[in-house]
Amino acid sequence: MSQQHYSLEDLRYLMARLRHPEHGCPWDIQQTYATIVPHTLEEAYEVADAIEREDWDHLEDELGDLLFQVIFYGQLGEEEQRFSLDSVVHNLVTKLIRRHPHVFPDGELRTPPGAIHLTEEEINANWEQIKQAERAGKKKAGILDDIPKSLPALIRADKLQKRASQVGFDWNDPLLVLDKIEEEIAELREAIEQGDQAAVLDEMGDLIFAQVNLARHLKVKAETALRSTNQKFERRFNYIESKVDSSGKAWDSYALDQLDQLWDEAKQKGL
Repeated sequence: MSQQHYSLEDLRYLMARLRHPEHGCPWDIQQTYATIVPHTLEEAYEVADAIEREDWDHLEDELGDLLFQVIFYGQLGEEEQRFSLDSVVHNLVTKLIRRHPHVFPDGELRTPPGAIHLTEEEINANWEQIKQAERAGKKKAGILDDIPKSLPALIRADKLQKRASQVGFDWNDPLLVLDKIEEEIAELREAIEQGDQAAVLDEMGDLIFAQVNLARHLKVKAETALRSTNQKFERRFNYIESKVDSSGKAWDSYALDQLDQLWDEAKQKGL
């Protein structure tokens, strides 16, 4: 096994070898942009999972797997003469310089750092103004048109609401959003009572959308909050499961109030 320390250029060479039409890997040769997308999403979530679990030993590997996805797309772009990894990097650096005028005031990468100090709110406001100017310079499209439809629903809801707020279509008080949530709950109750499943689906979506809106107003990422709650539920349920297993009894021998008591024990233990 070689002890050579490989570089990014070595990774690009490896990718080209994998895609070689005669001597490459049959699986890699068959891939397209569309077929790689599921793998890209999976790798991104594995990076997020490693960070959330603070599994630093595996984070490096997961980041490598995610980087490989970018390299793969770059190779496809070069083969089809659409773009290259070099052009991807160039466009990215150009965009980031443009979006950070407080760091690169003259628009040049290598000039000495300046002394422009902005608050986080000012930086975010500038970022949004620059992005709006970028969108304005592109082909005319609707305000929401460039928000990817393939985003997870909670994240896309947040982006839709945020984009609409930039043109004044937004609540000005989070308490008003709470009122909207209560309104949606009442409408959901009515749909349930009527046994109208189509209406239940619609009202459930409205309720979740309103809750995402409240999270946004409270400066909480709905996706992050829900992932945290999922983990909390898993920890507490695992505690209940361990108690049931150690008792030697079957699950159906426990009444719900007994399971709830075990849930409260898990909460008291800080799980």
